[in-house]
Parts: sequence; C-alpha cells; structure tokens
Amino acid sequence: MAEDVVDLCAALLRFDTTNHGGGNSAGEREAAEFVAAHLDAVGVEPTVLESAPRRGNVLARVPGTEPDLPALLVQAHLDVVPADAAEWSVPPFAGVERDGFLWGRGAVDMKDMIAMVLAVLGGWSREGRRPRRDIVLAFVADEEDRGEYGAQWLVEHHADFFTGCTTAISESGGYSYPVGDHRIYPIGTAERGTSHLRLTATGRAGHGSRRNDDNAVAKLLGALARISAIDHPVRLTPTVKAFIEQVGAALDVPVDLADVDGTIARFGPAARLVENTVRNSTTPTVLRAGYKVNVIPGSATAEIDVRTLPGTVDELLASIDVALGAEVRREFIASEPPVQAPIDSPWFDAMAAALRAEDPDAVVVPYCMGGGTDAKAFSRLGIDCYGFSPLTLPAGYDYRAMPHGVDERVPVEGLRFGARVLDRFLSS
Repeated sequence: MAEDVVDLCAALLRFDTTNHGGGNSAGEREAAEFVAAHLDAVGVEPTVLESAPRRGNVLARVPGTEPDLPALLVQAHLDVVPADAAEWSVPPFAGVERDGFLWGRGAVDMKDMIAMVLAVLGGWSREGRRPRRDIVLAFVADEEDRGEYGAQWLVEHHADFFTGCTTAISESGGYSYPVGDHRIYPIGTAERGTSHLRLTATGRAGHGSRRNDDNAVAKLLGALARISAIDHPVRLTPTVKAFIEQVGAALDVPVDLADVDGTIARFGPAARLVENTVRNSTTPTVLRAGYKVNVIPGSATAEIDVRTLPGTVDELLASIDVALGAEVRREFIASEPPVQAPIDSPWFDAMAAALRAEDPDAVVVPYCMGGGTDAKAFSRLGIDCYGFSPLTLPAGYDYRAMPHGVDERVPVEGLRFGARVLDRFLSS
C-alpha cells in the first residue's frame, strides 16, 4: 500500500463523503474501510463502528513504549461539505495533482490531516518505531453537520475508548500564515461557543390589504433589527490576549489593549486571524414567513448564528432577550459551550518545537477559532483540545478561503512538511 502522504491524500479525496446534513450523507463507510485497511496493514488494529447504516467511524490505539504517560487523541473527520462540480476547475472528487497542489473537496478540511497521520504510521511501521505514549486515533463521521453520527455519538456511547487521553489535536491550526517577511503559525487553543437560536413571532393572520397591528413578520423584523444593533464589547480571553501580544511583538507593532480594534488594524493580513474572536457575534441567517403575498401569516421564524466567548454566554443571552422583547420567543437549535485549552503547557511547547524544527523562523502563537470543530464533543470528556494540523503554505495561497470553498486544494510540499512535523510531535 502506498505510504506517500500525497498519494494517501489523493486516494482519500476520491471518496465522495459529502454530508448534506439532516442524516443524509454518502461515502463515510467506504472511506472508513480504506482507513481501517491501511491501519491494519501497518500493524495498528482498527475498529469500525457505525452509528447508523453507512455512517462509519474508525477507532484505534497505537501502544506507546511508556504506557504510564498520558495518552494523546488524534481526531479527524471523514466527511466533507457539498461541492458543485460546475463551479470547480477540476472534478471535486478526482484527487487531481496540478501546479504543485492536490485539488479536491476535503483537501484541507480535513483529509490532509488523515493522510499525514497515516503516512506517519506507515513510516513508523517500516522503521520499527513506536511512540513514547499511547496514540488514540478517531476518524469520524458527521463533523460537517451536528456530529450526532460521529464525535458526539462516540463520546456518548464509547467514552471508555478514550480513557487516559488528556489532550487531543485536530484541524484548524499549525499552518503557516505569511505576514510580510514573517511566517505566523497559529495553534488553536480555543474555540468560540455555538448557540444557534430559532426565533418565533406570532400574530393575527389576515388579508394583506387590511390594517393589522399584530403582524408576526413586523414583530420578527423589529427584533432582528435590535439584535443586529447589539454593540458587543471586546472580551479578551487568555488565548486572544496572548495572540495579540505575541503577534504585535513579532511584527513590531505597538499593542494597546485599551484600543484592541486599533491594534488589530495595524496587524495587516494577520488581523483576519483574530478580528472575529475579540467579541461575541449574533448574525441573522435564515428567515421563514408567509406563503402568499396578499396573506399576512400567523407566524414568522428566523434563525441566528450566535458565537460566544468563554465566560460570556449568560450575559449575551440576556442581551438577546432584551432585544427580543415579550412578543418573540427563542429556542436553541444547538448549544455548545466555548472550548479552551492551556496556552502554557508542555503540549503547546512540543507543537511549537516540532514546527520550529522544520521551519526555524516559525512564529508560533495561540489562536482562538471563530467557528467550531469536534473539539466541542471531546472536551466533554475532560480532554484539552488543540487545533494542530500542520502545513507550510506558499505566498499568495489563501488558506482561509479553502475550507468549504470552490477549488479547495492543498500544496503538495505543504503536505510533506506537515507529515514531518506530525512525526516529530507524535514521537515526542
């Protein structure tokens, strides 16, 4: 079986593991069987678990030479978001290598990470090496929806498999981010929480030509306008404060924590890494009301994407309730708390050391993710979760536009760099 990380990633990209949401997904079982076969070939015993028919998850444990050390969880998802082939320059599930990149849906989100881990395990097998500590592997379904067929299900039904794991690594961190002459490598040490809300207003249905002071649509629009106008204050979490201070020092930019917005504005391209994580956010995304232009509906609903920083959830929900008033009610569609892992830890230091060993000029900083990952599920087991899927990226390549974007691709040399970094880190 091919051990080259590029070949492995190309093979994974050729599995159409599109997750349409709502339980409608394809290809996860076939991808899980591919991963399991590879693990078996390199002497790692896999277990394939289905949370529902064809929703495959792969679990495995690589025994370490020092089993008394805390175990490390490496978790990655097999599913991907949809891709419209008509919009792409190449077929999104062909795993095409072109112009120094490997193209395909999932190239950076996150079949690259799976390929790098498998390549590392293949190298260990050939060379007769083992890690110091147990490495627990979880390649899961359904991250691109609600995780109920993947990480959430595993945490609820197979928590014993993760016994001894104190720390985990996964997506959204460890990649190079060029800023002038500097290469910043953000390691994910936190995530904003997710509180997706459904809002409902009710009123008196009637004819559209007649006066109606009890219009559900008008009530809802008023509430949404007030929510959009909420002035979210700056809240500096330990991760974000450290990011601002360390990036400011690296770029020789004056840092004024009394003027966070002004400081971030001086960061240039690096501002994109932090601007969405200094505040909470409340973003209306979905509206539903009515069925005919001349009929006033009796109800109207909206959904808002609410993202929360640690320690702010109750305060934010209270401000939303004030904005809603008495005539619009809210309910949770999803509610996942923020995630934080220690910045000052041997684990973070080991990740930074592995990056600097391959790139001595790396500026390694902690980073808060604006969105969310399966870390929210595994953190429920008391596991500190980090975003560490290392890549080195060429100038002009917009990494942050790749996940869920058209023409998603990963640099071939970046994959090989990432495999070397992971080898160093997982061996430490």
